[in-house]
Amino acid sequence: MGMTMTQKILAAHAGLDSVSAGQLIEADLDLVLGNDITSPVAIHEIEKMKVDGVFHKDKIALVMDHFVPNKDIKSAEHCKCVREFACKHEISNFFDVGQMGIEHALLPEQGLTVAGDVIIGADSHTCTYGALGAFSTGVGSTDMAAGMATGKAWFKVPSALKFVLTGKPAPYISGKDIILHIIGMIGVDGALYKSMEFTGDGIQYLNMDDRFTIANMAIEAGGKNGIFPVDAVTEEYLKEHSKREYKVYEADEDAEYDEVYTVDLSSLKSTVSFPHLPENTRTIDQVGEVSIDQVVIGSCTNGHITDLRVAADIMKGRKVAKNVRCIVIPATQQIYLEAMEEGLLRTFIECGAVVSTPTCGPCLGGYMGVMAAGERCVSTTNRNFVGRMGHVESEVYLASPAVAAASAIAGKIADPARM
Repeated sequence: MGMTMTQKILAAHAGLDSVSAGQLIEADLDLVLGNDITSPVAIHEIEKMKVDGVFHKDKIALVMDHFVPNKDIKSAEHCKCVREFACKHEISNFFDVGQMGIEHALLPEQGLTVAGDVIIGADSHTCTYGALGAFSTGVGSTDMAAGMATGKAWFKVPSALKFVLTGKPAPYISGKDIILHIIGMIGVDGALYKSMEFTGDGIQYLNMDDRFTIANMAIEAGGKNGIFPVDAVTEEYLKEHSKREYKVYEADEDAEYDEVYTVDLSSLKSTVSFPHLPENTRTIDQVGEVSIDQVVIGSCTNGHITDLRVAADIMKGRKVAKNVRCIVIPATQQIYLEAMEEGLLRTFIECGAVVSTPTCGPCLGGYMGVMAAGERCVSTTNRNFVGRMGHVESEVYLASPAVAAASAIAGKIADPARM
């Protein structure tokens, strides 16, 4: 029996000719990632181990992004812990204030993740890098500690689901709409510990940012990882951003999949995920009248430059609705600069939005947009669980940057195609 993309990558990194679903393996790691919340736990664990330093100072990335710039004393202490560890072990890829960005946008931009890699990160959305044809997945902080010490991790080889994307999406239909549609179709546990492998002629119409968004939210369907084939779009991105060699793996024709789903992108409509689960989706024509208090455009899911361009195009010459707070967060310093040079930041500010330095803050109810009881937010982030962005009686509606921008102007969830 043939192997999927994920299985081929894992087999190669385990030094095996082949692997099969359910098999337990130990694989070599190309990158270990942690942030300001998860790294301190890993650091305290690695200090308990009888190891002399880390396995490779160039293959660890520590990104201060969740509560940075620090929001309080506790977050400052966490960052100090990571900063001292990075200095002690001469970690090459330590990103602090001024250089940092939201980790899952920053690492591909910095060329640290390439096709064929095996990557673990102490953050559930580490699956983002599957957009580049890598196997990447989130782990706990103790697994991160073991990875930093040994350069290895154990995995149960996942079985796979195949998503055949066909057709060309309509204007304003983005990767966010596609993945919300898929999660609505299979549910938040529909891909539990499975590899979500995307293929089909429709992929040619998805830019890298769309693919990052889709892979990023594989975990919201329970997936172990999401992964895209390497095509000309991928290779152009890799050559532009990275000097590392990469390796292309392709699924065998006789690879085994638990299920195969076909998604006609040309038939998709803007999609919104209602509280309090990502699977609770409705198309824009099913939304009804939902007034809102806040809009957040950003995060590792949708803080890319193409996301900001779409939002600015809708908001240009308009004003944010009265009593609506609109927060825009470029995902990295480089994206911030691009947005500034293109005039997007002026558009947002003139429209009545506030623009923040890169941070994960509002996505997890940390800071920069925490909600009070009874408030509603349309957000381009990835989770809308109870209390995710603040009070347990607040509500989060997940949507694309286009829907979020249109909603900020309308003061209610709105269809960007009708603006």
